[in-house]
Amino acid sequence: MRVLVVDNNVELCNVLKEYLDKQPDFDVVGLAYDGEQALHQIECLLPDVVLLDITMPHLDGLGVMERLQTMELDVTPTIFAMTAFGSDTLLARLMALGVDYFMVKPFRLDILAQRLREFGHDSEMLVSETASALESRLTADQRVTKMLHDMGVPPHYKGFTYLKDAVLICNEDGYFAGGLTKAIYPALAQKYHTTASGVEAAIRNAVVAAWEHGNKSHIRRLCEPYCDERMPTNSLIIAKIAETALKARTS
Repeated sequence: MRVLVVDNNVELCNVLKEYLDKQPDFDVVGLAYDGEQALHQIECLLPDVVLLDITMPHLDGLGVMERLQTMELDVTPTIFAMTAFGSDTLLARLMALGVDYFMVKPFRLDILAQRLREFGHDSEMLVSETASALESRLTADQRVTKMLHDMGVPPHYKGFTYLKDAVLICNEDGYFAGGLTKAIYPALAQKYHTTASGVEAAIRNAVVAAWEHGNKSHIRRLCEPYCDERMPTNSLIIAKIAETALKARTS
């Protein structure tokens, strides 16, 4: 298993590398000490797993996860977050961004190796018990954010924020035909000091980016049976995300 270790603690990086390299089934292919280095090495080295510290200079672990969503990688590595802060809020945010497993510092090296082996041998074990428990406690905002990331909507697009807020409005007030142009777009325009047409265009750009460069098959499944080869409309995307998020919240 090709492992990239990312932590601003140089000594810890060296300890992890020394330990994992002694195991017959691990190969530490690189070390990075901040988020910018991590992104560069992920792109160049194509590791299977990234051990990612959350608190780092220049670009922290959250920033790395956000940027990963915009990178066109053939295979996205499994992300194993290492953090000294195990709050539900932080872990829920990390999970919404796509982190697969969490390890709270300090941890035993043999336990780390055991968890890494579980990652490599059974894709059904990629989510820890902690993460599974957290999923049921995600806020509406975090749940919708995770869904947008799963679709591949670029988080740095204005349309990402507009799309998320539009879904949250639908969950709060209910979705109705014509509601986008009559109520939701104007409300978002007022909130973000822009125009309703600007909101509509930004959401469309975000949907186009997800359709062309994100997870098209996921979007098709989300919007079936109304979406096949045609890109879904803004209204369909918003309605289906709102419907799915609401079912998850009430299940």
